[in-house]
Amino acid sequence: MVDVLYSLVDVNERFNRLIFDSLYIHHLDMTINSSFDHIIPIDKQISRICEKILPRIQHQIERLTVEPHSIKPILSFNYPQLYSLSLVNFPEKIFLRYFTDDLFRHDLFAKQITHLNINILNKTPKEYWAVRTYFFTSILSLCKRLINLNFCYFSDQDLTVSIYNLPPPSFKSSTLTNLKINVDIIDDCLDLLDGRLNCLSTLIIKITQISSTISNTDNITKLPKLKYFSLISYNYTSYYDDLVCPLLHRMINLEELKLYLFVRRFDSIYIDGIQLYDQILIYMPRLNKFTFSIKTFVVNKNIRINLSSNENIQYSFIGKKYGQVGSYVHTWSMETKGECHIYSIPYEFEYFHDLSISFSGGMFHKVRNLMMVDTYPFEHKLFKIISQDFPFLQYLYIYNDESEKYKEDSFPLITFPNLTLLHIQFAHVNYVEQFLLKKCTHLPNLLNLYIRYESLEKITNNFTNDVVHLNFDKLKDLHILELFVGSESFHKYFAFL
Repeated sequence: MVDVLYSLVDVNERFNRLIFDSLYIHHLDMTINSSFDHIIPIDKQISRICEKILPRIQHQIERLTVEPHSIKPILSFNYPQLYSLSLVNFPEKIFLRYFTDDLFRHDLFAKQITHLNINILNKTPKEYWAVRTYFFTSILSLCKRLINLNFCYFSDQDLTVSIYNLPPPSFKSSTLTNLKINVDIIDDCLDLLDGRLNCLSTLIIKITQISSTISNTDNITKLPKLKYFSLISYNYTSYYDDLVCPLLHRMINLEELKLYLFVRRFDSIYIDGIQLYDQILIYMPRLNKFTFSIKTFVVNKNIRINLSSNENIQYSFIGKKYGQVGSYVHTWSMETKGECHIYSIPYEFEYFHDLSISFSGGMFHKVRNLMMVDTYPFEHKLFKIISQDFPFLQYLYIYNDESEKYKEDSFPLITFPNLTLLHIQFAHVNYVEQFLLKKCTHLPNLLNLYIRYESLEKITNNFTNDVVHLNFDKLKDLHILELFVGSESFHKYFAFL
């Protein structure tokens, strides 16, 4: 990073020779550490690095990461070995300005870059999807040697592009093999696979909504070049059978498949191991790895169907080479509706959505973002399990307005050591107390809190209780659901924000 590089300038000649040796520096990261106390202005640091360091290492740099403050001076140098460029933390308006300033007309983009990562900050209105679409199509046109493109596909950003119905000349590439991207609807995905990216072998895509198609885009032609496909969609779809499965049937040479889906079905059954095999796997004879998390919500109004138990679901995976599979089932009264969650183990996703009281436990080391949803009360025991089974959890969302059934004062303390964001705006005040009172839960790194004003009033006794008893030690951002006029005691209570 910039701060580290600046500290290395002219330490001593022997140290310089060691640090700047070609064996050591191939990736130059010019990002700023936001927690660093910048006694020396950023511009001066960048200028010093450009003067003292870059001339000594520019010939050996293969990968480069830059932010808005450093892109122009850094890209003014020649990097003969550079093939990978990451543009990170760019507000959309600034990114657009660089586009119009012809920065991307540089020969570096047209003749050198094969790997490009674009990370745009979401600080502009949603209408900017059209600008992002322009960025995406322009990059494909300008970067003649591009092989690998990550366009705004990052875990903390879901900025989409919308490319369906763009005329064929609008975007194409005869070199791109790997693409990571977020799109609005499934039509966008179908257009990406219509032949304009004719060398594409890896597609990692998030789709905001999988609903009925708007256009008449081809969803039949086989995709023999596609080897890896990852599809994530956080919203429920009723078009799994009609759109998702036919899309997967086209991938006849697929070697790795990753699915994270929420499926809504009517007058039907849960998706289980037998259905996955019959609807997907038999169409992919070369598949080596299948990673999935699929939740089915079933509503049966017109016909009587006995929904499977969790034991039945587990049995459906036996003998079909899935490896270990986790599952849990919750069926409502009279079996008219229910939900079933199936997932491959080890769990490979950063997200775990809609966890209910039927959750059966397990180890989820990769999960950073958990959403708990149910109409039945959560109990202390479940929170204890979650604190143990999700050891690296950073973001927790709780949606449940039912009071805990079993409340005691002597429950053991729960700790979430890595939790930085807690969203309890739609949680019963019992859960607010459970997580914000230090005697119940230890949250040593809580930075962001989403809460209702009335819940805050209750747990603080109208902002008179000693703040030392609450998990507010490191709190930086407080988001209150409704409009309110804070009392004088409120402002004194949160004077540290």
